[in-house]
Amino acid sequence: MLRIHEQGQNPGANVSFSGGIRPPVIMQIIPGLDGGGVEQGVIDMNAAIIAAGGLSIVVSAGGRRAHEITRAGGTHIQCPVNSKNPFVMMRNIERLKKIIRDYQVDLVHAASRAPAWSARKAARECGIRYVTSCHAAHRVENGFKRFYNSAIAKGERVITVSHFLADYLVEEYKIPRANITVIHRGVSLEKFHPNSVTPDRLIKISKNWRLPDESPVILLPSRLTEGKGHRECIEALSQMKHQDFFCVFVGKDRKGRFRTELEQLIEEKNLQSRVRIVDQCDDMPAAYMLSSAIVCPTTQPEGFGRVPIEAQAMGRPVIATDHGGFKESVRSGETGWLIPPGDAEALALTLDAVMGLDTRQRAVLATQAMAHVAENFLNEKMCRETLAVYADLLGRGLSQAAPLAAVPQQQPGEPPQITHQPLVGSL
Repeated sequence: MLRIHEQGQNPGANVSFSGGIRPPVIMQIIPGLDGGGVEQGVIDMNAAIIAAGGLSIVVSAGGRRAHEITRAGGTHIQCPVNSKNPFVMMRNIERLKKIIRDYQVDLVHAASRAPAWSARKAARECGIRYVTSCHAAHRVENGFKRFYNSAIAKGERVITVSHFLADYLVEEYKIPRANITVIHRGVSLEKFHPNSVTPDRLIKISKNWRLPDESPVILLPSRLTEGKGHRECIEALSQMKHQDFFCVFVGKDRKGRFRTELEQLIEEKNLQSRVRIVDQCDDMPAAYMLSSAIVCPTTQPEGFGRVPIEAQAMGRPVIATDHGGFKESVRSGETGWLIPPGDAEALALTLDAVMGLDTRQRAVLATQAMAHVAENFLNEKMCRETLAVYADLLGRGLSQAAPLAAVPQQQPGEPPQITHQPLVGSL
């Protein structure tokens, strides 16, 4: 059995800022605080900054998760930094300068393009340090789009969530490699671990989604939009030999059109009784635990993508496309599978193989996937490396009180762990 030491309650608990005559004040800026990987990273860093002895301010247009900033001890300030209106963006410069001066901010970290335009100007005029982070390879369709996208590349230090994005920034915006720091996203093993999910949570999700008894569940968690592979998944489901399954698409259709198109395609493939679309899920660990396979069949490369590492942390089979950040988070044939983008036939074949895994093969997968996440994608590691960027720019140090928690350990009397074994030889 794979045992993993529990993380501390706070992702920054093992390090603290050193030097300086007062705690550093860090301000993160993000368009909004609803769902999403970027938002989760801001929330995690808010807690880490506070645990490291700093003061944290988050500026956003608000959202259902804004309360998590104040609950962790940070300060949330609502401001229309989500706007792409040039006049609003100009006014935001003065708004941000006032916040910087009122709170004696030392460093600004912009996590999106629109607020980055205002944040950079405000930081420069106030004479403080400035960091940006890049989470996606935004399309460069024309000169104006390139100019707009370039805001995220103008930090004194640019944090990217994958080497794939670092290459993108160098190629598209000619950023010196020395100015880029790659920090993979991390997961909290307090939240994403099989032992953390209670039976009542599984029952609640199962009832809410009206899951049929006994049928294996295939999960595709992603907002309903082009490029996430929903069409390819529907086509793959229609080609599978194993027809005893139930598939759930979890995600909102923000524009209100794509869901109708998917429902029509589901009907054309005669899959109405085996595919369901739900708007959102507030308990993803339980959703993963109910699933026999998690699919990420994106046709456009993701900058990183949280779903594969969350699924692996839960010890669940994940199938992702072989491009973008997925290539850095999934060891194909050991912790999951990577398939060619847009290849519905390959997805169908791989899903059939996953449905045919026996108990031992699933145990091997779970052991290797969980160990992979524990070694490379811990929330503590992500927060510590980001704090190190802040400390470096501020001319301060970080003192480390304890080594990284959450490493796989074999307990006395347990059978040896199985590591780096291929799961299905024919894939």
